[in-house]
Amino acid sequence: MNTIQDQEDPPELVDKGKRRALEPTERTPLLGSSSAVIEDAAPAADSNRRLWSKLTTVFLATLSVCILAFVLLALLAWSYASRASELTPEDVINHNLVFAGPDRMDVLNVTDDGGIWMNVEGRIGLDVGSAIGVGNDPDDGVFRDIWKAIGRWGVRKLDRVTVDLSTIKIMPEYDLTTVLVALDMPSMELPLTVDPPKDLSWLTHMSKAIFVQPTSNTTLLLQFLKESWRHGSVAVRADVGQAIIRGGSLDTATWRRQFHGKLTNIRTSIHMKMPTIPGFPHPGRHAPLPSVSDVITLKSFNISSGYDNLVLRASASVVNPAPMSFNISVPSLPFTISIPGKGNTDPIQVSSVSTSPFTLTHPNVTLLISGGVLPISSAAFPTLSHFVSRYLSSQNNTILISSPLIPNLDIQAEFPSPNPRPQILKNVTIRDMKIKPTGSVFLASGIVEARVVLPRGIKVGLDVFRVLPDVIIFDGEVPDEYVHKKKRNDSEDAPPDVSLPDPLPERAFGHIRPDHWLTSVSEPVHPEEGEGAAYSVEAKVVDVPLEVLPGRQKEFSNFIGKVVFGTGGAVAGILGSAAVTVAVDGLPLHGPGHKAGEIVLSGLPFQGTVLVGKKSFIIDQLPGLQDIVDNMALRHPS
Repeated sequence: MNTIQDQEDPPELVDKGKRRALEPTERTPLLGSSSAVIEDAAPAADSNRRLWSKLTTVFLATLSVCILAFVLLALLAWSYASRASELTPEDVINHNLVFAGPDRMDVLNVTDDGGIWMNVEGRIGLDVGSAIGVGNDPDDGVFRDIWKAIGRWGVRKLDRVTVDLSTIKIMPEYDLTTVLVALDMPSMELPLTVDPPKDLSWLTHMSKAIFVQPTSNTTLLLQFLKESWRHGSVAVRADVGQAIIRGGSLDTATWRRQFHGKLTNIRTSIHMKMPTIPGFPHPGRHAPLPSVSDVITLKSFNISSGYDNLVLRASASVVNPAPMSFNISVPSLPFTISIPGKGNTDPIQVSSVSTSPFTLTHPNVTLLISGGVLPISSAAFPTLSHFVSRYLSSQNNTILISSPLIPNLDIQAEFPSPNPRPQILKNVTIRDMKIKPTGSVFLASGIVEARVVLPRGIKVGLDVFRVLPDVIIFDGEVPDEYVHKKKRNDSEDAPPDVSLPDPLPERAFGHIRPDHWLTSVSEPVHPEEGEGAAYSVEAKVVDVPLEVLPGRQKEFSNFIGKVVFGTGGAVAGILGSAAVTVAVDGLPLHGPGHKAGEIVLSGLPFQGTVLVGKKSFIIDQLPGLQDIVDNMALRHPS
């Protein structure tokens, strides 16, 4: 078999180089042998099967890992979402949202309807770790610690959220139907934090422009302040219609924006202690709210005549109850000052003033105020005269303070009078005094001289063009301890109605009171140190009855004896009050009917002395003088 096989098998040709291709013969097969191809294909198929098997295994393993990871992430997300869904806005606001401040507030603008644009600076942060329970805890197990670590990592990657709030409405808790203040603010970034330190160093600085619209019902605002002071705390509820929350910051669009949500009908209660005011009882325990006059002190007041108006300048000190860390800058604020009308009449607006821009200082804030007097109608002059007379008599006046920024709000305050009481009439005397008996009465004539001195800070131009004195005459100088008490009629045109003192002062014997105003002339004089504007005034008295006081005929007779039979005459003390009518330069008027800026000042006390000599009595009447005195004594026995 080997021989036959050897004969049939052609010898193996070895191709060792290039040579001519063999010529086909009759024995050459038409198709080549396939055994070699089959032998090569079998290993390749096995290799493909093994590759697909490996790929399938890797794919299935990867898919399983991805599914497992997805399931784990889904479970983690569900667990975090479950924690977050259990949170209420009230819990987040009260326990996790931290706001420190405001550290500074700047009033940017005030709108015509009373709205206020303010820039508020403070520090803010949100403790998400505490909110969703991923904060560090040494008692946690391994798996819970891993769960929290992943949550903290996710919060740090998210970093911050953007919050858009609808209008915030602030209402008192005792009346949820009343909106005290409405707040509108732009979108704000809220930094997210986990495991913050115990201090406030982790908070982020925030500066936002906020629009504040207080209610136009000022009565409700005042009532709320009074109630809050009585209870010692501010108790309000804040309502927000909706809050839209997006991941990431305001000016970037990243994957963080995929995290978003919306909250509606957010309601939370806010309670804050009322700040204490230095020098006043602590709020609470039903203590009354301090009045404006208690917290504002007028430090200086100046008024001067301008070209066509009266210029006002003042400074006031306001108690600052804010903490030392709180600062605010306020632009110029306008105010209108009014005085109450008589009876049920409307208040009379007398001046328009504004404050200079100011910032808070401690413990008090100094306000610089400037403005002018408003035009005053003729009908308001009696009320204005009454106000000025009380001021010069060292009596406080009630004023009403309002502002166009807060419509329908009139704050009642006291305008303080000078202390001590200013002496308006000084150096009062009667020059060239003449006394003559006529029938059963005596008539006095002479020239009344006085010096009108305005309080310090009041430097206005005056024309004192009429006076009405009411004088009690003493034998000798006026006792130091006696003060003339008068009763005044507030009518501008009628002379003051003065009653005699009861009991009559010692050594007082006569009373002179003209029935009508006396025409006077005045001119400015140089004021002394600490005085305002000063004027000398003269008025001529002609044949005014000198009334001998009841029961004082003896004192009168003794005084006449000193004058007639003495060598140097006798000193008569004069004490009383006077009314003067002045024209004020620059006082604007509204309507005709008066001299420019005419004001009646009544109840001005004065005291002085007059040297009465023998020449003061009409010579040809001296022989009958004693008879007149004796007859008076018989009619009015003491």
